Amino acid sequence: MSRVLLTRRGPDVVVVRDLSADGRTVGLTEVPAGSLPRFVAGREPARPRWVWDDTTRWYPQLLAAGVRVERCTDLRLAHAVLRRSPFADPALLTGPDTAGWDALEPVSAAEPALFPLDDPADGLDPAAEHERQQATVAASPQRARLGLLLAAESGGALVAAEMTHAGMPWRADVHDRLLTELMGPRPVRGARPAGLERLVPAVRAALGAPDLNPDSPPDLLRALQTAGLPVADTRSWTLEQVDHPVVGPLLEYKRLSRLLAANGWAWLDAWVADGRFRPTWLPGGVVTGRWASSGGGALSVPAPVRPAARADDGWLFVVADVAQLEPRVLAGMSGDTAMAEAARAADLYQGMVDSGAVATRAEAKIGMLGAMYGATRGESGRMMPGLTRRYPRAIGLVEEAARAGERGEVVHTLLGRGSPLPTGAWAVPAGEEPDGGLSAEDRGRERRSWGRFTRNFVVQGTGAEWALCWLADLRNRLWRLGSGELTSRPHLVFFVHDEVVVHTPAELADEVGAVVRTAAAEAGRLLFGSFPVDFPLDVAAVGSWADAH
Repeated sequence: MSRVLLTRRGPDVVVVRDLSADGRTVGLTEVPAGSLPRFVAGREPARPRWVWDDTTRWYPQLLAAGVRVERCTDLRLAHAVLRRSPFADPALLTGPDTAGWDALEPVSAAEPALFPLDDPADGLDPAAEHERQQATVAASPQRARLGLLLAAESGGALVAAEMTHAGMPWRADVHDRLLTELMGPRPVRGARPAGLERLVPAVRAALGAPDLNPDSPPDLLRALQTAGLPVADTRSWTLEQVDHPVVGPLLEYKRLSRLLAANGWAWLDAWVADGRFRPTWLPGGVVTGRWASSGGGALSVPAPVRPAARADDGWLFVVADVAQLEPRVLAGMSGDTAMAEAARAADLYQGMVDSGAVATRAEAKIGMLGAMYGATRGESGRMMPGLTRRYPRAIGLVEEAARAGERGEVVHTLLGRGSPLPTGAWAVPAGEEPDGGLSAEDRGRERRSWGRFTRNFVVQGTGAEWALCWLADLRNRLWRLGSGELTSRPHLVFFVHDEVVVHTPAELADEVGAVVRTAAAEAGRLLFGSFPVDFPLDVAAVGSWADAH
């Protein structure tokens, strides 16, 4: 497989380097920036791996010109992984522009120019960085795992750009109707919708506060406490614990107010255009490797507005999510055969009950969530002895990750993403902290808190790696199902942690469902080899995203 490195030389020229297997330049070409899409399209049939500083700086403009690439190396994302991976020697990655690579941020896909003006990437040397990264991976004792992680991370960058380019089909008229049914007609700017306004008198009357502004948390808290309610904040969970006439109308007001703020008419104006919702996705945006989004709340679209996500005429959504991803990942990465046996069931928690590890499904879920997230006291703690006896390797793995975190050590995912070093005062050796250091009690509390983070990091991060491998393989399988440009074929339009949404011509929906499952099985094989852990999917072909849940 050939590698082709693209770099900028000013605003009008792209330097193209053909690279040998060991990274040496074996061919050098200059291409006018405006001709780059045609050049890339001409080379793409040979299936090169395109190497560039950052996918967000190159790929959106290629997609806009109708050019899709199969594979790339995203140096920005790879640099971030290698800098923190315990599988990598940091000395091999160090160069004169390392600080620049550390600080490099993605750019908005809406950037109109091919190369943004005053781009900090222009001060970096992608050719030298690529050589350093290649040398770092080659020297790693876990180069196969690390290489897979970098390839998957770069594949995720292509998926992210393609999903923003294609957009999630979204009916603005349906969204407006849903909001109107819940809150009344769209109000004038600065006014409350009628559905919220009608709740205000009930809230004021119940609290005896005729001038209360329920949108002001300090005023609301003061009114609640003046009315004798034993609350320390205005969170919905806190209010649910209180028996008082204000609770019903106030919780409804807060529910509608949250929806209005997060996904109301202002959201519709800002994020939906030409029948598409186009959030900006950020692969590796969370420290564990999970994705983030920079706007539009893509990772938390609430159920009341999901009916507005509707496939185009003659098309369907194929929606797939994996059941209990993180416990299954834990079984695979720990090599716990007993837990893998439970994971052969579509419902892993019920599989644990059937194995005799716990008495009920609720106990299985509480116990496993406690093991993975550190809630090992109370009800979940009561489950731990039985789970430890039945699944010693799985529970032992997260327990050791927690102890390592408490010692201030770095832990890592299966493929080598490293956790950050702790920065709290507790991590400074006792006696060396500055004046005002922590008490022994506070130090212990913060140490245990960091241990809960590292306990979860290894599992959530490996789950993110499985999902990346799933996505990267799935996008190429989908491409092979159709013909024409990206949006004429089945294509990914949404992804959140363990769920994907594919927009597909209706006649291809069954084939799409099959390749979604095949890609999931391949992701499990890539990470865990022949170890027998299953990742069953719930797959539905629907006209509206809401119908899949």
